[in-house]
Amino acid sequence: MFQIRIHGRGGQGVVTAAELLSVAAFEEGSFAQAFPTFGSERTGAPVVSYCRIDDREIRVREPIGEPDALIIQDPTLLHQVDVFSGVAADAYVLINTSGTVATLGIEDYAQRFPAGHILTVPASDLAREHLGRPLPNAALLGGFAAMTGIVSLAGVAAAIRERFPAAIAEGNVAAATAAHEFVDELVGTVNA
Repeated sequence: MFQIRIHGRGGQGVVTAAELLSVAAFEEGSFAQAFPTFGSERTGAPVVSYCRIDDREIRVREPIGEPDALIIQDPTLLHQVDVFSGVAADAYVLINTSGTVATLGIEDYAQRFPAGHILTVPASDLAREHLGRPLPNAALLGGFAAMTGIVSLAGVAAAIRERFPAAIAEGNVAAATAAHEFVDELVGTVNA
């Protein structure tokens, strides 16, 4: 079973990201589940959502304490919430920022991960460019697909198109595609 924990703030599409990821996995023949937890239900409050993907039925229902991957939609949470709790040294971490790991102040922590397992992608910038709004969730899912290969970009695009009306869907698919290309290039550079 592959377990993903998504950290962000209310209004950033954290819950929708987990749902889209589970639909993408389901569309590709996997079993999946997605669910959120809320500390407070106001815009801007920290929100966590979870997604599990497996090749057989998933019966466990509790929050994910030891994720195989983290998607961090808001980098301000890095120093406010223990986003790295339970994360193994071989997990994948994708952070929404136009900066680098070094500019986030987590460089020492990041050194414990294998090359290509902790990356940044300017998902909010890509969303603003393709949607006109800085909603990073779809872009991050495109980057996640490139980083891990757990789902494909085609699966992410299908999930987005199933969820949103045409114009909004196509803007999100464009943002996801741009993030996929961005991360794919980063992974290629790291592995070169």
